[in-house]
Amino acid sequence: MGNGINYNFTIKMTKSIVWFRNDLRINDNPALIEAINHGIVFPIYIFDENSHDNRKLGGASKWWLHQSLQSLNKTLNNKLNIYIGDSKKILQKLISENNVNAIFWNRNYEPYRIKQDSEIKKWLKEKNLIVKSFNGSLLWEPQKILKSDQTPYKVFTPFYRKGCLGSESPRQPLKIPKNFDIFYDQKNAVDIKELKLLPKINWYKEMAEIWQVGENFAFEKLKNFVKDSLSNYKEGRNFPALKNVSRLSAHLHFGEISPHQIWHYIAENCQNLNNPNIDCFLSELGWREFSYYLLFHFPDLPSKNFQPRFDAFTWQKNSKFLEAWQKGQTGYPIVDAGMRELWQTGYMHNRVRMIVGSFLVKNLLIDWREGEKWFWDCLIDADLASNSASWQWVAGSGADAAPYFRVFNPILQGEKFDNIGEYTKLYVPELKNIPDKFLFQPWKAPIDILQSSGIKLGVNYPKPIVDIDESRNLALETFKKLPKIHTKL
Repeated sequence: MGNGINYNFTIKMTKSIVWFRNDLRINDNPALIEAINHGIVFPIYIFDENSHDNRKLGGASKWWLHQSLQSLNKTLNNKLNIYIGDSKKILQKLISENNVNAIFWNRNYEPYRIKQDSEIKKWLKEKNLIVKSFNGSLLWEPQKILKSDQTPYKVFTPFYRKGCLGSESPRQPLKIPKNFDIFYDQKNAVDIKELKLLPKINWYKEMAEIWQVGENFAFEKLKNFVKDSLSNYKEGRNFPALKNVSRLSAHLHFGEISPHQIWHYIAENCQNLNNPNIDCFLSELGWREFSYYLLFHFPDLPSKNFQPRFDAFTWQKNSKFLEAWQKGQTGYPIVDAGMRELWQTGYMHNRVRMIVGSFLVKNLLIDWREGEKWFWDCLIDADLASNSASWQWVAGSGADAAPYFRVFNPILQGEKFDNIGEYTKLYVPELKNIPDKFLFQPWKAPIDILQSSGIKLGVNYPKPIVDIDESRNLALETFKKLPKIHTKL
């Protein structure tokens, strides 16, 4: 990609800005293609942390963004125009200095983005500029999928099966022209390094060895997943040691690949979309849509309980428990493995995300918002919609959430989904020599077994910070005290 693109530096000719945000790709990019159709393309990226409603990017996301911008810039032969500061002021300057007559972007659906985009679009129209926004990141527009009474869905299955699949099919991916002219602003554009996305301490070394970032790698990963793993997705996705998940979430979040590309690549390369494995994977794309749908219709989702009855829940404020959970030092091996995977790689397997989430809110009784905040900082795929919707789901406070009384037992979950400990021992090497029988409850191992395994509980591996049965019972007793509030679904 990027080969054969012509570059035009004639300053006096009319230009069209394409404003890249979370759509860092050139293929299936509606805004870019519209700009190409208007003539000379002026591609920009604005790093504007003040527009995020105090929700600045976490460290892992910044690392990925740095790599992704580098990839897009390379695709455009180092002609991506990068700026730092207030979006509106920068747009105003670029328009006044560069003979711009149109601006195009792909929509974001976070509340602060919607507000910002509406204000900027109004201002641009008042300046008599051509301005258009497009859907480049969702299969279905959230404002178009409504129940028969014109209210939003609150349960996933009817939302997806009836609302989405019962409406128009996802559009075909758009192809990029082989040749188009592009303008580079030598006067004002800055180097990616000036965004200072990378920390001074090289804590991201392991992430850099694991992840390949950018549009080309995203599509290659999709192809390999369909070829090697999709056929066993429904069952295999539950086992963290197996490679039966796509690991496309970060690529999707930063827009290095679109859901339309994924949907139609599978449709074109798989004969039966009703196959349980294919249907299951496509429904996971549906869950992503549902998260954005909820955020669009209920913008308080990241901060307020979707079910108001949980406002009366008595959360515990225990900094020692929270820190033990964050550092993977809870004494429950599958929980600790997941939290260490998160810290080391910026990623966590989805089955384990549910286990560690349940442990935080239902065994430690710590507010789900603390978990959401930690994931936001540590995940390379930190996504406001998916992160908040998923945490509310596991906490029992969200839309179509797991019932609060469904508590994931970390011992049983480990034994069922990592029975020989391949995943757990990778991230908790202190336990690599313990027999599988005791791996997920090492405190039950006889003294001689612990000694021969090199384990000193409370010294080189922690004792359980809570009793799993007692903590579960306390959670259920706390839940029973909540007021009964019935909401119309």
